[in-house]
Amino acid sequence: KGRMVESGEGSVQAGGSLRLSCTASGFTFDDSDMGWFRQAPGPEREGVAFISRDDITEYADSVKGRFTISKDNTKNTLYLQMNNLKPEDAAMYYCAADTKNIVGLGPRDWYMYWGQGTQVTVSS
Repeated sequence: KGRMVESGEGSVQAGGSLRLSCTASGFTFDDSDMGWFRQAPGPEREGVAFISRDDITEYADSVKGRFTISKDNTKNTLYLQMNNLKPEDAAMYYCAADTKNIVGLGPRDWYMYWGQGTQVTVSS
């Protein structure tokens, strides 16, 4: 069964940086499309970054130019580098993946595998 385990939880001041990691198992990592989502208090889980199995990336406008999604197929690990963090970036961050073809940043319903979530706190 597919599993994703996140790490990199942290608390930074505005303008700081964090890198989140997500290590996967139980499915074919290099034949999957992946994304990072975040959820502030409330029901909505927002997609922030996407990377395809062919390394095509897409970002939400709110993080474009500040966040970078990448992956290391040799380590089955997905990353999210977050720079110039703002208080509005504070949320629980989730990694997600699916082996079916996903075309770009889309809703949470498109993804089968999920991490447990890791908290990012940004103070002003």
